Amino acid sequence: MKTKKVLVTGGAGFIGSHTVDELKRLGIAVTIFESDQDVKNEIVVKKAVKGHGGVIHLAATLGTQETVTNPKPVVKNNILGSLNIFEAIRETNIPAVYISVGNHWMNNPYSITKSTAERFALMFNKEFGTKIAVVRGLNAYGPKQKDKPVRKMIPNFIIPALKNEPITIYGDGQQIMDLIYVKDLAKILVRALIKNHGVYDRVFEAGMGQKITVNQIVKLVIKLTKSKSKISYAPMRPGEIPNSIVMANKKVWNLEKLGWHSTDFTPLIKGLKQTIRYYEGLFH
Repeated sequence: MKTKKVLVTGGAGFIGSHTVDELKRLGIAVTIFESDQDVKNEIVVKKAVKGHGGVIHLAATLGTQETVTNPKPVVKNNILGSLNIFEAIRETNIPAVYISVGNHWMNNPYSITKSTAERFALMFNKEFGTKIAVVRGLNAYGPKQKDKPVRKMIPNFIIPALKNEPITIYGDGQQIMDLIYVKDLAKILVRALIKNHGVYDRVFEAGMGQKITVNQIVKLVIKLTKSKSKISYAPMRPGEIPNSIVMANKKVWNLEKLGWHSTDFTPLIKGLKQTIRYYEGLFH
C-alpha cells in the first residue's frame, strides 16, 4: 500500500469499528465513510476515495428475514453501491478489500447481493487489473454487536441469558456454524489490504473451519453465563435454510497467504467470555 491512509466504508458498524481500531493500532490513518453518505451516489463515492492509499468496503444493507419482502434497497446498496466503489478503485488504481459472506449460496437478498458483488470484484480484477481482495467473513461475533433491528445470533443468546430470560432458537438448532471472533476478522481484513499477497483471482475464507451447532452454542452460552434461561424453538425464518452448514472451506481458505494460521484464531470459549463481559458491562 502506497500511503498510510485508508477509507473504510461501514466503519461505524460492528465489523467496521473493529477494523478501524486495527488500522489505527498499526499507525494507519483512517477515514470513515459515514452512514449518512450515500454509497449509491457515484460522485460522492469517487470524491471519498480520492487521496487514500486503500479502501476496505464493508458498508451494506444487512438482514435475511428483514430483506426478503423488500429486496430492491438491498440490491441498490449492496450491488450498485459496491460497483461505485469498484469503479472508483479502478480509476485511482489503489488496493481494496471487499467483505463477502460465508452463506453465499443462500437464496435471500442479503446473500444474493453480497455474493453478486463478490463476483463483480473478481471480474474487475481479471478484466481491469484491479487489486480487490475478497474476504468471505463467516459468522462474526464479539463486543459491540447489536441484537436488533437485524437479529444476530450471539447477542440474542447472551443478552437473554444474562437476564435469565427464554432464549429462542429458529429451527431445530442443528444448523452448523463457523464462528470467528470479530477482532480476528478485523486483522484478516487489514492484512488482506496491506500485505503483498497477490490473491485477486479467488477468495479468502475467514473462518476457523470448526463445526459447532446452534444448540451447542446456546448451551455453551448458558453455561458460561451461569444462566437459568430455558431454550424455546420457533419455525425457521424466511430466507434461511434448515440444517444449513455455514463453514469456511479449508480448500479455498488461502489465509496462509496473509501469514495467518489456525493457531492465530481466538478460541471460541475465550472469545465468548470476552463477549459476555462486554454485554455484562452494558447492564452495570
